Amino acid sequence: MNLLSGVVAIIFAFHFNEVVCCGLQGYQWAFICIAASALFDFCDGASARLLHAYSSLGKELDSLSDLVSFGVAPAMLMLNAMLISTGGCWLSYAALFIPVMGALRLAKFNIDETQKTTFAGLPIPANAIFWIGYVNMIATDGIRMPALVSVVIIAVVSLMMVMNMRMFSLKFHNFKLRENLLRYLIIVATVVLVAVLGVTGLMWTIILYLLLSSGSLFRRSVA
Repeated sequence: MNLLSGVVAIIFAFHFNEVVCCGLQGYQWAFICIAASALFDFCDGASARLLHAYSSLGKELDSLSDLVSFGVAPAMLMLNAMLISTGGCWLSYAALFIPVMGALRLAKFNIDETQKTTFAGLPIPANAIFWIGYVNMIATDGIRMPALVSVVIIAVVSLMMVMNMRMFSLKFHNFKLRENLLRYLIIVATVVLVAVLGVTGLMWTIILYLLLSSGSLFRRSVA
């Protein structure tokens, strides 16, 4: 279901400004499909832990699905958003860099045994969340970003997926406040930012996540 939702999101991305159904345009339905992918991805892991049904096959299928849903789908959204907003500028195809780095990030994650409680680099679902917010800023908020600026942002965010910078995991292993303070802060910030800025607030949530991870890393290095 994760993979299927991601594929449907890609289809909707190519109907970007068309009203597809229920008064929503293609890019908005793509947002919904990517969100559905994230839900199915969460249920997949939760079900595996609940049933103790771990397997190498499941691990590989999970990564392949994530690449489509959180790498290719947001890249196609970004590609079409840039093509429309820039009048077809060839720099729009820089969006293809997103799934390339996403694939490398997932391959590294699968063979790295140290990424249990922390991540090395930006997780690919967080990458997708960032691009949903960024695309919404262009499509809904009407902010026209110069193509070159978008290319730089694409390069920076994509490369963050393969950086060795340690980032805290957003997964809860318990609900104790002291052990999950940063996670609770992210949840509260997401609610506030989306309430104030709409879907664009998701972009700022990921920026906050990067800043909090950087601060947490700095505190550990000083200690």
